[in-house]
Amino acid sequence: MRLLPSLGLAMNSRGDTPLRPPAKRTEGPQGTRLFSAAELHQYASETEAGSDGRASVHEPVLEGVSAGLEGRRFSLRSGRQTIGRGGTNDIVADDPSVSSSHAWLINQHGHYVIMNTLSTNGTFVNDKRIHEAILKHGDHIRLGQAEFVFLTREPGVAGTLRLRWIVAGVLVLIGLGILALWLT
Repeated sequence: MRLLPSLGLAMNSRGDTPLRPPAKRTEGPQGTRLFSAAELHQYASETEAGSDGRASVHEPVLEGVSAGLEGRRFSLRSGRQTIGRGGTNDIVADDPSVSSSHAWLINQHGHYVIMNTLSTNGTFVNDKRIHEAILKHGDHIRLGQAEFVFLTREPGVAGTLRLRWIVAGVLVLIGLGILALWLT
């Protein structure tokens, strides 16, 4: 029996058959960790699970509005995300009118940009065909027949904040009125 340490194999006496299969390497050269595609998908889904699905300026969401996507929320992260029908996309829209790799969503300096990637049926923002567009809260995005809304805040939150400022302003004015009456 002779050993071939570079391959991690032990060979029989003739040197033509390994005695045991090679062990799966978990480290590359210089100790870097190697991950399988399944492990990477698992880590990505665990990271997404950390999000509560609520829209915010720091963590906007795409919310599906067309049949088959209604109510589904996709949290957007920094960097580039792919949208399409293919299972390898970050956001999968399983609709025959959506190309396998339809568009990219890119976070550029705090602004989200959608970019069409030569899709067959086009990418539309607020019913206007685009190649590239900066997204704003409430924009409607259509990829083929699949529709989404880009959200950076939850519905009703702006109204609640506005109401709080109005109440605070009224209370300040009442306080100033009482103070003026007391001083005179």
